[in-house]
Amino acid sequence: MGIKGRDFLSAADINAEEALALFELAKRYKEQRHAKIEHDEPLKGKKVAMLFQKPSLRTRVTFELAVHELGGYPVILTQSEVGLGQREAVKDVARNLDRWVDAIVARVFEHETLVEMAEWAKAPVINALSDLEHPCQAVADLFTLWEIWGDVRNRNLTFVGDGFNVAHSLLLLCATLGVNCTVATPKGYEPKEAIVLKAKEIASKSNAQIVITNDPIEAVRNAEALYTDVWASMGQEAEAEKRKRDFARFQVNTQLLKHAPSGVFVMHCLPAHRGEEITDEVLDATFSLAWEQAENRLHAQKALLAKILGGD
Repeated sequence: MGIKGRDFLSAADINAEEALALFELAKRYKEQRHAKIEHDEPLKGKKVAMLFQKPSLRTRVTFELAVHELGGYPVILTQSEVGLGQREAVKDVARNLDRWVDAIVARVFEHETLVEMAEWAKAPVINALSDLEHPCQAVADLFTLWEIWGDVRNRNLTFVGDGFNVAHSLLLLCATLGVNCTVATPKGYEPKEAIVLKAKEIASKSNAQIVITNDPIEAVRNAEALYTDVWASMGQEAEAEKRKRDFARFQVNTQLLKHAPSGVFVMHCLPAHRGEEITDEVLDATFSLAWEQAENRLHAQKALLAKILGGD
């Protein structure tokens, strides 16, 4: 059955078999692109609306290229043009788009906006980032590690920083794939309890270990991949100075890496605030996977679109 025609709002919306099928297809698309070999066009004749309430570099470029390279037609819509939830009700936007396009990719402030769009549109809705999750990023991240490790089960990923949308999706997809996931945050910045409980429920079937801690040094001791993200996300700018103080011990730098195993990879979903959550020497090191993650957004999202709109 696969994921044809389904919404993708959460990293928990796919099972392990479906995630690994995405990785296999993403690998094929990546190899073909690198070899400059033309591949199939499962989106031929398909139209995909891409709605952005928030600014975007990687998500915008990779989704637009993905639709185009798969033979489809991307329609880019910004918040200033659409006024989602302001100029026009979310359900009205969804019902209009549903009459014209085959899928809706949306980057929004509030996750409930995506839920409402999915309720009113028959076309699949794909979460390109919300305040709750960033599932497309997690798919690209775990694909990146799968390329390196092969079998990702029982490997150890540690996230150090804000227990926000990226951490939420990593927890859920790691649990699904049997990856041990530790999240280290300052007190008060832990992941949402509902997400942690969901991850632990999934992990009980995959035998993954889910750990939430406030100690960054203990968190990295067994890390094979060490992940961080900005301390103040879009919409949290007013808290930036307070967050710099609260997160000071959680910077990914050479001092923290001394407590991690040798050979650890460092990951960042970008954009990076250099000198805050991560130092230049770590982000630009040979063991940094940030640029591979960024590239893999394209290949992973091509696989996702092909499976949802092309299907098996």
